This record gives sequence, structure tokens and C-alpha cells, in this order.
Amino acid sequence: MNKVVAIIPARGGSKRIPKKNIKDFHGKPLIAYSIEVALKSKLFDKVIVSTDDNEIANVAKEYGAEVPFIRPKELSDDFTGTGAVVSHALKVLKEQGEEFDYCCTIYATAPLVQEKYLIEGFEKLKNSDAVNAFSVTSMPFPIQRTFKITKNNRCEMFWPENFMKRSQDLEEAYQDAGQFYWRNLRKESSAITFGKDSIAVVLPRHLVQDIDTLEDWQRAEVLYEVLAKTIVKENL
Repeated sequence: MNKVVAIIPARGGSKRIPKKNIKDFHGKPLIAYSIEVALKSKLFDKVIVSTDDNEIANVAKEYGAEVPFIRPKELSDDFTGTGAVVSHALKVLKEQGEEFDYCCTIYATAPLVQEKYLIEGFEKLKNSDAVNAFSVTSMPFPIQRTFKITKNNRCEMFWPENFMKRSQDLEEAYQDAGQFYWRNLRKESSAITFGKDSIAVVLPRHLVQDIDTLEDWQRAEVLYEVLAKTIVKENL
């Protein structure tokens, strides 16, 4: 029987959106959505929140997550990556006698995350020889026709040879959706996450929104409102 853990990183001290992880989003703290979807999926033996902030810890517990440790300050600055935070959480859990076969990192800022895509990612991963499975979405415009603005405010294509090509003739590209990242802890890989040992779980673009700025937050609220209305109609 596989043991499976969800780890939700949620540090305090957000600067652009103060207290972002527990800020009210359509009536609930933002982090509550990730916790509730993880619990509802019934995929996990434990749903853990890794945080350095006692207020976040209390909110996480209120919505059903476990907070078996407080993350050290040296892993809670602007420069510490998610990988280091997850590795620390797994290390502490192991020291507490808990070892797992699969881990899913779920971002605390993913109110549009859907149970069915979490399940899809896990099923695809455990039935494959891959190491990772993570959420992606398609790019809204062909990356082959993108360009930069130079220092003298002029345009310069990255791939000028694609200027005359039709969009429909160019290969579709994908980007990280920033919602969840499954990993088989019994396998190792030297490849990057966006590489040969990873499975892409494709999400529709209307379910994807990074939340880094207030403008992002407002867009996410609109997307969530539309999603909620759609779900209500489907259930009538």
C-alpha cells in the first residue's frame, strides 16, 4: 500500500500582497482551497502545511491540515526555493517516523485547483516509469513568434524565421501552471522538472492564474466566480 503525502508550502511575510496565504478569497482564506481539495481527493495519508508563521499554522489546522513542525527562518526567505522547503518537510517527517512513497506539493495560492486533475496526475504517475507529474497549461500564443523589445525600444524576434509562418503550423507550447507537483519518492532523476522524466497534466487555461500581484488576485477572483457559477449550473 503506497503512502502518500501532500505538502503545502505557505510562508509568512508576503510583501506585494500582505498575508497573501490567509487573505480572504471569496469568503475563505486563500490556503483553504488547496487544503480542502487535497482532503476531498482522498489521495493522501497526510496533508501537511509547511510554514514559519503561527497565524498561517492556526488557519491551516482550522481547515483540516496538519502542521507537525514550524519551518525554520532560514528556509522562509525570498530566495529559498520550493524544492528545499519540500525536502526539509520530508526530512522532518522521516525523523518523526513517517516515510512516504509519493509526495504532492500543492501551492497555497491555487484556489482554482481541481480534485480531478490531482487524481489524474497521481494515476498517470503511479502507472508509469516517470518520476514527476505536474500541472501545465497551453500557451495562448505561439512562442515561436515572440519577440523582445531592445534597449533602444525596437522590436527583435527571437526566431525571425517564423515571422511568415501561420500560427496553426507551429507546434503548441506549454507552461507550468503552478498548482501541483507530484513526485515518486522511490525513484531518482537527474533531469529538470520540465524534462524527460515528467508527465504533463494539462489544465484548461481558464483554471490557471498565478497570484503574485493585486492584479493577479483580482483576475483570479473573477475566474473563480465564473467557475463557481459553472459548477452550480452543471449540478442543477
